[in-house]
Amino acid sequence: MDKGKGVMGSSGRRWAVDFSDNSTSRDIIDPPGFSRASLDQDDSTLSRQKKDAESNWKSQKAWEVAQAPFKNLLMMGFMMWMAGNTVHLFSIGITFSALWQPISALQSVGKMFEPYKDAKVELLGPKLVFIALNLGGMLLGVWKLNSLGLLPTHTSDWVSSLAPAQEVEYSGGGLNFR
Repeated sequence: MDKGKGVMGSSGRRWAVDFSDNSTSRDIIDPPGFSRASLDQDDSTLSRQKKDAESNWKSQKAWEVAQAPFKNLLMMGFMMWMAGNTVHLFSIGITFSALWQPISALQSVGKMFEPYKDAKVELLGPKLVFIALNLGGMLLGVWKLNSLGLLPTHTSDWVSSLAPAQEVEYSGGGLNFR
């Protein structure tokens, strides 16, 4: 036997398999306990369970995003309380920050919930909670503006736009000219 050469069969190799036979007349039965229908059904069940789990995860994350402004609301309320009711740069900055954050969040409601869109996920509830909490944050900022005296809520704030009062009586000096 030559070095590097094995025993040759009829096809040229000893352990070669001929795949060129494309006949469909082979009847190979499935092994006991195996059913192709159950395999397809298991795949569809797994796929459905996977989609359900993904929908549940998206719904849960959407509610987390919706409730996130509540934490911000508590933090802003504490910061406004710590700033006091005197008008100075720090309290005005915190107050305008408390107004700006909800306004910018309300402008991007659709973008915030875009990753959680799904046919099985209902986003109306989370969006309404998100909007309500941000409106609450805006109300907190407006209340702080009022407590600082920066909102024109009294008549004296509008004196320049009021018409002058009508004179009811005249008084003159005591000089008499004849």
